[in-house]
Amino acid sequence: MNRIIILAETGSDITKEVAAEYGIQLVPMHVSFGSETKDDGTFPAEEIYGYYERTGTLPKTSGSVPEDFTKVFGEIREKHPESRILYLAYSSVTTCSYQSAKIAIDTGHVEGVTCVDTKQVSAGQYAVVVRIAELLREHPEWTAEEAARQAVAISGRVKMCFVPDTLEFLRAGGRVSNAAALAGSLLKLHPCIEILDGYLQATKKYRGNMSKIVPKLVKEYIAGQKLSLDEIYLIWATGLSEETKKAAEESAHEAGVKKITWVQTGGVITCHGGPGAFGIVGFAE
Repeated sequence: MNRIIILAETGSDITKEVAAEYGIQLVPMHVSFGSETKDDGTFPAEEIYGYYERTGTLPKTSGSVPEDFTKVFGEIREKHPESRILYLAYSSVTTCSYQSAKIAIDTGHVEGVTCVDTKQVSAGQYAVVVRIAELLREHPEWTAEEAARQAVAISGRVKMCFVPDTLEFLRAGGRVSNAAALAGSLLKLHPCIEILDGYLQATKKYRGNMSKIVPKLVKEYIAGQKLSLDEIYLIWATGLSEETKKAAEESAHEAGVKKITWVQTGGVITCHGGPGAFGIVGFAE
C-alpha cells in the first residue's frame, strides 16, 4: 500500500507543529517587502505591520511558483519514493499556486500527484487539510483518489468568514476606496468577508468595537451557517485583545461548541486582514 503525503501551501496557516504531527508537507507562498521577498511562515506577522508603518506601503503577497513545487516534489520523492502526493490547494481563483503546481507536474513529468482545489484560504484550507489527514489515519486503505473525493466533499462543507479591525490594510491594498475606509473608521464599520466559491466577498457589515462584534458574529455565524458543534476554528491576527478572544470562546461554548482550535494568521492573510482581525471556520452540517 502506497503512503499518501498531503501537500498544502503555507497560506493555510498550518503550524510547523501540526504539519509534523500529521506528516503534512508545506510549500511556501511569498510576501514581498519592497525589493526583498520572504517565504511566508519564516517571519512574524509583526514585520508586516512594522513595514507598513515605516513606508506607508503594504507588502505584496504572491503564490507558490513552479520552482517551489519542483523542490518539494523532489524532497518528498527522495524520502518517500513510493508515496502518492495529495495536493490540497489554496483557492485557485485567489493565487497562482494551483496553476504553478500543474506546471511543475507537467514540465517535470512528476507522477503520482492528485490535485484538489479546496476553494478555501487560511484556516478554511487548514480545516480541510487536517480533516483529511485525520480521515487517512482512520482509513489507511484509501487510495489518493478516494481521499481526493472526500476532500472535495469536505471543502464544500467548510464555511469561513472574517472581520478586520480596521479597513486601513484593505484600503492600502486597493480593496476599498479611501472614502470607504474613512467612513468605516468614523462609523466603526467592519465588513464581514466570507469565502464563497473560492472568492473573498463582503456580505454584511458590523458596527462597533471588536470586543462587541466578535461574540455576536460567533453566535450568528454558527447558527446562520448551521455549523457542526463538534469543532470550530477561530482565526486571530496579532493585535486582537485577549479579552476579545475570551469573549469569542465564551460565545462559542454558549452556542454548544465542543472543541475550539485557534489559528493565527500568517503573512499572506495578515496582509489582507490587517492587525486585530478575527474570523471563524466550521463545517456545515
